Amino acid sequence: MRYVSTRGQAPVLGFEDTMLTGLARDGGLYVPETVPVLQAGEIAALAGLPYEEVAHRIMWPFVSEAFAEDDFAAMIARAYAGFGHAARAPLVQIGPGHHLLELFHGPTLAFKDFAMQLIGQMFEHVLTRRGDRVTIVGATSGDTGSAAIEAFRGLDAVDVFILYPHGRVSEVQRRQMTTPSEANVHALALAGHFDDCQARVKDMFNDFPFRDRVGLAGVNSINFARVLAQVVYYFTSAVSLGAPHRPVSFTVPTGNFGDVFAGHIAKRMGLPIEKLVVATNQNDILHRCLTTGEYRPGEVTPSISPSMDIQVSSNFERALHLAYDGDGAAVAQLLEELKSGGFTVSQGALQALREVYVSGRASEEETSETIRETLGTTGETLCPHSAVGVRVARDHLGATPMVTLATAHPAKFPDAVEAATGRRPGLPPRMADLFDREERTTRVENDLAAVEAVIEERRAA
Repeated sequence: MRYVSTRGQAPVLGFEDTMLTGLARDGGLYVPETVPVLQAGEIAALAGLPYEEVAHRIMWPFVSEAFAEDDFAAMIARAYAGFGHAARAPLVQIGPGHHLLELFHGPTLAFKDFAMQLIGQMFEHVLTRRGDRVTIVGATSGDTGSAAIEAFRGLDAVDVFILYPHGRVSEVQRRQMTTPSEANVHALALAGHFDDCQARVKDMFNDFPFRDRVGLAGVNSINFARVLAQVVYYFTSAVSLGAPHRPVSFTVPTGNFGDVFAGHIAKRMGLPIEKLVVATNQNDILHRCLTTGEYRPGEVTPSISPSMDIQVSSNFERALHLAYDGDGAAVAQLLEELKSGGFTVSQGALQALREVYVSGRASEEETSETIRETLGTTGETLCPHSAVGVRVARDHLGATPMVTLATAHPAKFPDAVEAATGRRPGLPPRMADLFDREERTTRVENDLAAVEAVIEERRAA
């Protein structure tokens, strides 16, 4: 399997180098040159298998040149051993034809654990074999950071620096990033919002002397390995509901577009997905773009679903690459226009996007109302991000089973849940002492040189 940049000007790589490289040197994102298609019988054979076995079968065609098969199977087993549910990603019915896919049973209580725990295993395996050391830099709107820190904490061959927007993540999210004591992990509170954090990370990858000097690697969803690991739970849930013999639809709370793009990959692999619904909060640039064809970021408005407070969705570039039939020059031109305020998707590409995605939006009031109503009618407590998904999914229910991705545990956002329901959700027992742990963080200005200086200083220390 070979991987190419969405902008068409970077070296073609195998999986191992794609994973370690993260962002392509032309500023683009890596995508597989071809997507393997599973036959109906192969999909049907996934029914009843352990999650780890499905993960192995789905991902193996993408990674087979990088690992011995037994080694890869062992990495998957270690990655999911610490999850708090035997099914890893269980389904819960919340209404006629409507199901929640619980993705919050990992060590940091968010869907990011499915990819990050496995990436940690893969990085460690490759770096140990190579005798290399890397500096991982990531941006987070809340959950990626804690998942990355949990996956890489204490590893000898990795330094981890996570930029998060100061004052714009929940207290639980912040403490999950700032309380680990291992010397190789660093939480950096950036003065700005998530899009600023993401922009500084991309700036660092495009500063080639710095990138090469510190051995920069990325684990944001700019890294295709992240997207790949998330493809698996689309298959496990769909097969549980009758695929490939019946189609299934998915609604995905969406900020940076990586999780819903994983659904697109699953569909290209042959999974019969009828609708792939992009659910946004009030920062609704993706809904606006899919509705009008105009991608023009506005101001980021803080919300009770902070992990979705994003106006520049990195992984949307991958969707554009497919919509423009792999025309890297066209994608590069759009991203150049974005620097000047935005771009217009061509009519043909917009039609291609609409053949895959539909979209919707939930206001703050609707999100809180959905948390309250769902608790009252089902006994299920939703985090605000999951509630955005459930609210939008209601407009797309029908004869086809709908799966809404429940992306985080409600206890990660206790203030929003308590305001909606009058009940404050508690953390699982393994995290009961989170608020007693000492925090360790560094404030940094929204300035590339300042961020790079902190990274070089801490890395040397």
